[in-house]
Amino acid sequence: MTKIKNKTVLVTGGANGIGKLIGEKCLKKGASKLIIWDINETLLQQVTTDLTKKGYEVHSYVVDVSDLNDIKTTAAEILAEIGTVDILFNNAGIVVGKKFEQHTTRDIEKTIGINVLGVMHVAHAFLPGMLQMHRGHIINIASATGLMPNPNMSVYVASKYAVLGWSESLRIEQDQAHSGVNVTTICPSYINTGMFEGAKAPLLTPILEPEYISNRIIEAVEKDEIMVMEPPIVRTLPALRGLLPARAFDYLASKVFNIYDSMSEFKGRPKDVAVPDKKKPVS
Repeated sequence: MTKIKNKTVLVTGGANGIGKLIGEKCLKKGASKLIIWDINETLLQQVTTDLTKKGYEVHSYVVDVSDLNDIKTTAAEILAEIGTVDILFNNAGIVVGKKFEQHTTRDIEKTIGINVLGVMHVAHAFLPGMLQMHRGHIINIASATGLMPNPNMSVYVASKYAVLGWSESLRIEQDQAHSGVNVTTICPSYINTGMFEGAKAPLLTPILEPEYISNRIIEAVEKDEIMVMEPPIVRTLPALRGLLPARAFDYLASKVFNIYDSMSEFKGRPKDVAVPDKKKPVS
């Protein structure tokens, strides 16, 4: 069982949405230090100030997780000045909600860079310290879309397929090595944070509230759960897809559950601030 109390926790994409809630909940659980990475300097400064005023130890950095040099430089600074990270939440992610041919090459590269390479590179930077301590926990925020296709978000879906496969493979490697490092993969449906503004809830798949899913994630960490799939229907649909012929499942997903139409009116949240030229600590 993973104990959050007295641990050093790092959350990428931790200045808003479920990342912010996860960080706050870890501090309330007794985490000794919270390290927040985010690309939005304004929001990062706000959450750092708020949490510091409450007496918590918070270290915040403006980091673009699609930039390997940014990751390496910041990770080295943290390991030298703060110490080993005990619990890592790979939460940062972006979505482009449009047909594949409407994606720009930057859309494709940025989505894969943040959602896939960023997740792997951040874990790669902090895993050696966990292995040396023979303990640690890596939590990777994938998606229900990593379990099945969905039109109008093809590159995002591809990124979450990749995260799911990598995360599960990493978990098995750690289990086989008896390394003491736990890996948990989170596969939620749409969450009401603004990131999926305009997305329509499929049948039996309510839009998840941030408070609920962040609590569920913390619970999964404390219980060393392997995978979280929320809401419950998310556990069922991949099984149906495996059992039914492809066209039959397409009909079910499209005409009955309305999954394939869920992104047809997607708007998303307003664009974040521009990517900074280089990483700098906020506090």
